Amino acid sequence: MSAKTFLVTGGAGFIGSAVVRHLINDTQHIVVNVDKLTYAGNVASLASVADNARYHFEQADICDAAAMAALFTKYQPDVVMHLAAESHVDRSINGPGEFIQTNIVGTYTLLEAARTYWSALAADKKAAFRFHHISTDEVYGDLHGTDDLFTETTPYAPSSPYSASKAGSDHLVRAWLRTFGLPTVVTNCSNNYGPFHFPEKLIPLMILNALAGKALPVYGDGKQIRDWLFVEDHARALVCVATTGAIGETYNIGGHNEKQNIEVVHTLCALLEELAPTKPAGIKQYSDLITYVTDRPGHDVRYAIDASKIERELGWVPQETFETGLRKTVQWYLNNTAWWQAILDGSYQHAAH
Repeated sequence: MSAKTFLVTGGAGFIGSAVVRHLINDTQHIVVNVDKLTYAGNVASLASVADNARYHFEQADICDAAAMAALFTKYQPDVVMHLAAESHVDRSINGPGEFIQTNIVGTYTLLEAARTYWSALAADKKAAFRFHHISTDEVYGDLHGTDDLFTETTPYAPSSPYSASKAGSDHLVRAWLRTFGLPTVVTNCSNNYGPFHFPEKLIPLMILNALAGKALPVYGDGKQIRDWLFVEDHARALVCVATTGAIGETYNIGGHNEKQNIEVVHTLCALLEELAPTKPAGIKQYSDLITYVTDRPGHDVRYAIDASKIERELGWVPQETFETGLRKTVQWYLNNTAWWQAILDGSYQHAAH
Protein backbone atom coordinates (compact mmCIF):
# COMPACT_ATOMS: atom_id res chain seq x y z
CA MET A 1 0.00 0.00 0.00
CA SER A 2 1.39 3.43 -0.93
CA ALA A 3 2.17 5.75 1.95
CA LYS A 4 -0.68 8.00 2.98
CA THR A 5 -0.76 11.02 5.27
CA PHE A 6 -2.84 10.42 8.40
CA LEU A 7 -4.08 13.38 10.43
CA VAL A 8 -4.70 11.95 13.91
CA THR A 9 -6.53 14.14 16.43
CA GLY A 10 -5.90 13.37 20.09
CA GLY A 11 -2.73 11.50 19.19
CA ALA A 12 -1.08 12.25 22.55
CA GLY A 13 -3.89 10.53 24.44
CA PHE A 14 -4.07 6.89 25.48
CA ILE A 15 -5.64 5.33 22.38
CA GLY A 16 -4.37 8.02 20.03
CA SER A 17 -0.74 7.50 21.04
CA ALA A 18 -1.13 3.74 20.47
CA VAL A 19 -2.45 4.49 16.96
CA VAL A 20 0.44 6.88 16.26
CA ARG A 21 3.06 4.39 17.49
CA HIS A 22 1.48 1.62 15.39
CA LEU A 23 1.40 3.79 12.25
CA ILE A 24 5.05 4.85 12.66
CA ASN A 25 6.44 1.48 13.79
CA ASP A 26 4.43 -0.93 11.64
CA THR A 27 3.54 0.98 8.44
CA GLN A 28 5.16 3.45 6.04
CA HIS A 29 2.45 6.10 6.50
CA ILE A 30 3.09 9.73 7.48
CA VAL A 31 1.46 10.87 10.74
CA VAL A 32 0.36 14.36 11.73
CA ASN A 33 -0.58 14.31 15.42
CA VAL A 34 -2.92 17.17 16.37
CA ASP A 35 -3.40 17.46 20.13
CA LYS A 36 -4.40 20.31 22.43
CA LEU A 37 -2.43 18.68 25.29
CA THR A 38 -5.12 18.89 27.93
CA TYR A 39 -4.57 16.89 31.13
CA ALA A 40 -5.00 13.60 29.20
CA GLY A 41 -2.44 14.38 26.50
CA ASN A 42 1.14 13.37 27.20
CA VAL A 43 4.01 13.83 24.76
CA ALA A 44 6.07 11.35 26.80
CA SER A 45 3.82 8.60 25.40
CA LEU A 46 5.30 9.38 21.97
CA ALA A 47 8.98 9.58 22.94
CA SER A 48 9.77 6.43 20.96
CA VAL A 49 8.57 7.96 17.66
CA ALA A 50 9.14 11.69 18.26
CA ASP A 51 12.31 11.85 16.15
CA ASN A 52 10.95 9.85 13.22
CA ALA A 53 10.95 11.81 9.94
CA ARG A 54 7.41 10.60 9.17
CA TYR A 55 6.02 12.01 12.45
CA HIS A 56 4.79 15.59 12.86
CA PHE A 57 3.27 17.13 15.99
CA GLU A 58 0.98 20.15 16.04
CA GLN A 59 -0.41 21.52 19.31
CA ALA A 60 -3.86 22.81 18.38
CA ASP A 61 -7.49 22.72 19.52
CA ILE A 62 -10.02 20.98 17.26
CA CYS A 63 -12.51 23.73 18.23
CA ASP A 64 -10.24 26.31 16.53
CA ALA A 65 -11.61 26.48 12.97
CA ALA A 66 -8.77 28.59 11.58
CA ALA A 67 -6.12 26.29 13.03
CA MET A 68 -7.85 23.20 11.61
CA ALA A 69 -8.19 24.77 8.15
CA ALA A 70 -4.48 25.70 8.20
CA LEU A 71 -3.46 22.14 9.12
CA PHE A 72 -5.46 20.62 6.25
CA THR A 73 -3.84 23.08 3.85
CA LYS A 74 -0.34 22.47 5.23
CA TYR A 75 -0.35 18.65 5.37
CA GLN A 76 -2.94 17.62 2.71
CA PRO A 77 -4.06 14.49 4.61
CA ASP A 78 -5.49 11.41 2.92
CA VAL A 79 -7.08 10.07 6.10
CA VAL A 80 -8.43 11.77 9.22
CA MET A 81 -8.59 9.64 12.36
CA HIS A 82 -10.60 11.62 14.90
CA LEU A 83 -9.82 10.47 18.46
CA ALA A 84 -9.68 13.83 20.28
CA ALA A 85 -12.35 13.74 22.98
CA GLU A 86 -13.07 14.29 26.62
CA SER A 87 -13.62 10.71 27.78
CA HIS A 88 -13.80 10.32 31.55
CA VAL A 89 -17.35 9.64 32.81
CA ASP A 90 -16.72 10.97 36.33
CA ARG A 91 -15.36 14.23 34.95
CA SER A 92 -18.42 14.56 32.68
CA ILE A 93 -20.69 14.35 35.73
CA ASN A 94 -18.73 17.05 37.55
CA GLY A 95 -18.28 19.33 34.53
CA PRO A 96 -20.33 18.48 31.43
CA GLY A 97 -19.59 21.71 29.55
CA GLU A 98 -16.11 20.67 28.43
CA PHE A 99 -17.57 17.49 26.97
CA ILE A 100 -20.16 19.35 24.92
CA GLN A 101 -17.50 21.75 23.65
CA THR A 102 -14.81 19.22 22.71
CA ASN A 103 -16.90 16.23 21.66
CA ILE A 104 -19.74 17.99 19.82
CA VAL A 105 -18.50 21.46 18.82
CA GLY A 106 -14.98 20.14 18.19
CA THR A 107 -16.24 17.33 15.98
CA TYR A 108 -18.44 19.78 14.04
CA THR A 109 -15.47 22.14 13.54
CA LEU A 110 -13.25 19.30 12.33
CA LEU A 111 -15.95 17.97 9.99
CA GLU A 112 -16.33 21.40 8.40
CA ALA A 113 -12.57 21.80 7.95
CA ALA A 114 -12.42 18.33 6.39
CA ARG A 115 -15.40 19.03 4.13
CA THR A 116 -13.95 22.31 2.83
CA TYR A 117 -10.60 20.62 2.15
CA TRP A 118 -12.14 17.48 0.60
CA SER A 119 -14.49 19.46 -1.67
CA ALA A 120 -11.53 21.09 -3.40
CA LEU A 121 -9.49 17.92 -3.98
CA ALA A 122 -8.78 16.42 -7.39
CA ALA A 123 -11.10 13.54 -8.28
CA ASP A 124 -8.68 10.72 -7.43
CA LYS A 125 -7.66 12.22 -4.07
CA LYS A 126 -11.30 12.99 -3.31
CA ALA A 127 -12.32 9.38 -3.93
CA ALA A 128 -9.54 8.05 -1.69
CA PHE A 129 -10.14 10.42 1.25
CA ARG A 130 -11.55 9.02 4.53
CA PHE A 131 -12.81 10.62 7.75
CA HIS A 132 -12.72 7.98 10.48
CA HIS A 133 -14.56 8.90 13.67
CA ILE A 134 -13.59 6.87 16.75
CA SER A 135 -16.37 6.48 19.33
CA THR A 136 -17.42 4.30 22.26
CA ASP A 137 -19.85 1.50 23.08
CA GLU A 138 -21.24 3.72 25.86
CA VAL A 139 -23.47 5.47 23.29
CA TYR A 140 -25.68 2.36 23.39
CA GLY A 141 -26.44 2.67 27.12
CA ASP A 142 -26.26 -0.59 29.00
CA LEU A 143 -27.34 -4.19 28.52
CA HIS A 144 -29.74 -5.71 31.01
CA GLY A 145 -29.57 -9.37 30.04
CA THR A 146 -26.54 -11.62 30.29
CA ASP A 147 -26.48 -12.79 26.68
CA ASP A 148 -27.33 -9.79 24.49
CA LEU A 149 -24.53 -7.83 22.82
CA PHE A 150 -24.18 -4.39 21.25
CA THR A 151 -24.28 -4.60 17.46
CA GLU A 152 -23.79 -1.85 14.90
CA THR A 153 -27.58 -1.41 14.77
CA THR A 154 -28.27 -1.24 18.52
CA PRO A 155 -30.34 1.92 19.24
CA TYR A 156 -28.54 4.75 21.01
CA ALA A 157 -29.46 5.30 24.69
CA PRO A 158 -26.56 7.16 26.35
CA SER A 159 -26.60 7.47 30.15
CA SER A 160 -23.90 10.02 31.05
CA PRO A 161 -22.99 13.49 29.75
CA TYR A 162 -19.88 11.85 28.28
CA SER A 163 -21.73 9.17 26.33
CA ALA A 164 -24.44 11.64 25.26
CA SER A 165 -21.78 13.97 23.84
CA LYS A 166 -20.15 11.08 21.97
CA ALA A 167 -23.54 10.00 20.63
CA GLY A 168 -24.07 13.55 19.39
CA SER A 169 -20.70 13.50 17.61
CA ASP A 170 -21.52 10.14 15.98
CA HIS A 171 -24.77 11.60 14.63
CA LEU A 172 -22.94 14.63 13.22
CA VAL A 173 -20.44 12.43 11.37
CA ARG A 174 -23.19 10.33 9.80
CA ALA A 175 -25.13 13.49 8.86
CA TRP A 176 -22.06 14.94 7.07
CA LEU A 177 -21.93 11.77 4.99
CA ARG A 178 -25.65 11.75 4.24
CA THR A 179 -26.03 15.48 3.56
CA PHE A 180 -22.67 16.50 2.12
CA GLY A 181 -21.24 13.19 0.86
CA LEU A 182 -18.14 13.43 3.08
CA PRO A 183 -16.70 9.87 3.06
CA THR A 184 -16.94 8.84 6.71
CA VAL A 185 -16.65 5.64 8.73
CA VAL A 186 -17.42 5.18 12.44
CA THR A 187 -16.08 2.73 15.01
CA ASN A 188 -17.45 2.08 18.50
CA CYS A 189 -15.15 0.30 20.93
CA SER A 190 -15.32 -1.33 24.34
CA ASN A 191 -13.17 -0.45 27.38
CA ASN A 192 -9.49 -0.16 26.47
CA TYR A 193 -6.57 -0.98 28.74
CA GLY A 194 -2.81 -1.28 28.35
CA PRO A 195 0.44 0.72 28.49
CA PHE A 196 0.35 4.54 28.72
CA HIS A 197 -3.16 4.56 30.25
CA PHE A 198 -3.94 7.72 32.24
CA PRO A 199 -3.87 6.83 35.96
CA GLU A 200 -7.43 7.94 36.79
CA LYS A 201 -8.90 4.99 34.87
CA LEU A 202 -9.76 1.72 36.63
CA ILE A 203 -6.84 -0.59 35.76
CA PRO A 204 -3.91 1.85 36.14
CA LEU A 205 -5.54 3.41 39.22
CA MET A 206 -5.71 0.01 40.91
CA ILE A 207 -2.11 -0.87 39.97
CA LEU A 208 -0.64 2.40 41.21
CA ASN A 209 -2.78 2.56 44.37
CA ALA A 210 -1.79 -1.00 45.25
CA LEU A 211 1.92 -0.25 44.76
CA ALA A 212 1.51 2.80 47.05
CA GLY A 213 -0.43 0.86 49.68
CA LYS A 214 -3.55 2.98 49.10
CA ALA A 215 -7.18 1.84 49.07
CA LEU A 216 -8.50 0.20 45.90
CA PRO A 217 -11.91 1.92 45.51
CA VAL A 218 -14.55 -0.22 43.79
CA TYR A 219 -17.90 1.36 42.86
CA GLY A 220 -21.05 -0.19 44.36
CA ASP A 221 -20.84 -4.00 44.52
CA GLY A 222 -18.18 -4.15 41.78
CA LYS A 223 -20.37 -6.37 39.60
CA GLN A 224 -20.54 -3.97 36.64
CA ILE A 225 -19.43 -5.87 33.54
CA ARG A 226 -17.15 -4.45 30.86
CA ASP A 227 -15.71 -5.93 27.67
CA TRP A 228 -11.95 -5.29 27.84
CA LEU A 229 -9.87 -4.54 24.74
CA PHE A 230 -6.07 -4.32 24.74
CA VAL A 231 -5.17 -0.89 23.35
CA GLU A 232 -2.64 -2.19 20.82
CA ASP A 233 -5.26 -4.56 19.40
CA HIS A 234 -7.58 -1.55 19.14
CA ALA A 235 -4.93 0.50 17.33
CA ARG A 236 -4.50 -2.27 14.76
CA ALA A 237 -8.27 -2.44 14.29
CA LEU A 238 -8.57 1.33 13.83
CA VAL A 239 -5.90 1.50 11.14
CA CYS A 240 -7.51 -1.52 9.45
CA VAL A 241 -10.88 0.31 9.36
CA ALA A 242 -9.34 3.61 8.24
CA THR A 243 -7.60 1.94 5.30
CA THR A 244 -10.03 -0.83 4.28
CA GLY A 245 -13.41 -0.04 5.87
CA ALA A 246 -16.36 0.75 3.62
CA ILE A 247 -17.68 4.32 3.46
CA GLY A 248 -20.78 4.83 5.59
CA GLU A 249 -20.25 1.68 7.64
CA THR A 250 -19.97 1.33 11.40
CA TYR A 251 -17.70 -1.28 12.96
CA ASN A 252 -17.90 -2.35 16.60
CA ILE A 253 -14.52 -3.26 18.10
CA GLY A 254 -14.42 -5.44 21.22
CA GLY A 255 -11.99 -7.70 22.97
CA HIS A 256 -14.31 -10.69 23.65
CA ASN A 257 -13.38 -10.31 27.33
CA GLU A 258 -16.38 -9.69 29.59
CA LYS A 259 -15.31 -9.24 33.21
CA GLN A 260 -16.89 -7.85 36.36
CA ASN A 261 -14.96 -4.88 37.72
CA ILE A 262 -14.33 -6.71 41.00
CA GLU A 263 -12.95 -9.69 39.06
CA VAL A 264 -10.54 -7.36 37.23
CA VAL A 265 -9.34 -5.90 40.55
CA HIS A 266 -8.77 -9.35 42.08
CA THR A 267 -6.86 -10.46 38.96
CA LEU A 268 -4.68 -7.36 39.19
CA CYS A 269 -3.97 -8.07 42.86
CA ALA A 270 -2.95 -11.65 42.02
CA LEU A 271 -0.62 -10.44 39.24
CA LEU A 272 0.97 -7.91 41.59
CA GLU A 273 1.52 -10.63 44.21
CA GLU A 274 3.56 -12.45 41.57
CA LEU A 275 5.29 -9.55 39.80
CA ALA A 276 5.73 -7.08 42.71
CA PRO A 277 5.88 -9.28 45.82
CA THR A 278 7.59 -6.60 47.97
CA LYS A 279 4.67 -4.61 49.38
CA PRO A 280 4.38 -1.31 51.24
CA ALA A 281 4.81 -1.63 55.01
CA GLY A 282 1.93 -3.19 56.92
CA ILE A 283 0.22 -4.82 53.92
CA LYS A 284 -0.16 -8.60 53.90
CA GLN A 285 -1.98 -8.98 50.59
CA TYR A 286 -2.82 -6.45 47.90
CA SER A 287 -6.44 -7.64 47.94
CA ASP A 288 -6.76 -6.41 51.54
CA LEU A 289 -6.74 -2.88 50.09
CA ILE A 290 -10.07 -3.37 48.22
CA THR A 291 -12.75 -0.99 49.53
CA TYR A 292 -16.29 -0.51 48.26
CA VAL A 293 -17.42 3.07 47.66
CA THR A 294 -20.75 4.67 46.79
CA ASP A 295 -21.71 3.94 43.19
CA ARG A 296 -21.58 6.81 40.71
CA PRO A 297 -24.84 8.32 39.36
CA GLY A 298 -26.31 6.60 36.30
CA HIS A 299 -23.66 3.85 36.34
CA ASP A 300 -24.27 1.42 33.46
CA VAL A 301 -24.28 -2.21 34.57
CA ARG A 302 -23.07 -4.12 31.54
CA TYR A 303 -21.42 -3.38 28.21
CA ALA A 304 -20.50 -6.09 25.73
CA ILE A 305 -19.72 -5.87 22.04
CA ASP A 306 -20.51 -8.16 19.14
CA ALA A 307 -17.32 -7.70 17.08
CA SER A 308 -18.23 -10.29 14.44
CA LYS A 309 -18.74 -7.74 11.64
CA ILE A 310 -15.17 -6.38 11.67
CA GLU A 311 -13.84 -9.94 11.79
CA ARG A 312 -16.10 -11.11 8.98
CA GLU A 313 -15.67 -8.11 6.67
CA LEU A 314 -12.16 -6.84 7.43
CA GLY A 315 -10.45 -9.87 8.96
CA TRP A 316 -9.50 -8.24 12.28
CA VAL A 317 -9.36 -10.29 15.48
CA PRO A 318 -7.67 -9.34 18.77
CA GLN A 319 -4.22 -10.85 19.29
CA GLU A 320 -4.26 -10.60 23.10
CA THR A 321 -6.43 -12.46 25.60
CA PHE A 322 -7.39 -10.60 28.75
CA GLU A 323 -4.84 -12.65 30.67
CA THR A 324 -1.91 -11.92 28.33
CA GLY A 325 -2.86 -8.28 27.90
CA LEU A 326 -3.29 -7.64 31.63
CA ARG A 327 0.05 -9.26 32.43
CA LYS A 328 1.76 -7.05 29.81
CA THR A 329 0.01 -4.02 31.28
CA VAL A 330 1.04 -4.67 34.89
CA GLN A 331 4.61 -5.38 33.79
CA TRP A 332 4.67 -2.14 31.78
CA TYR A 333 3.65 -0.04 34.81
CA LEU A 334 6.30 -1.76 36.92
CA ASN A 335 8.95 -1.05 34.26
CA ASN A 336 7.91 2.55 33.49
CA THR A 337 7.67 4.33 36.83
CA ALA A 338 9.10 7.57 35.39
CA TRP A 339 6.17 7.88 32.95
CA TRP A 340 3.46 7.62 35.61
CA GLN A 341 5.35 9.43 38.36
CA ALA A 342 5.45 12.49 36.09
CA ILE A 343 1.65 12.33 35.82
CA LEU A 344 1.11 11.84 39.54
CA ASP A 345 3.31 14.85 40.39
CA GLY A 346 2.02 16.97 37.48
CA SER A 347 5.42 17.54 35.89
CA TYR A 348 4.33 15.89 32.61
CA GLN A 349 2.24 18.98 31.81
CA HIS A 350 5.38 21.13 31.82
CA ALA A 351 7.31 18.91 29.42
CA ALA A 352 8.60 20.53 26.23
CA HIS A 353 5.86 20.42 23.61
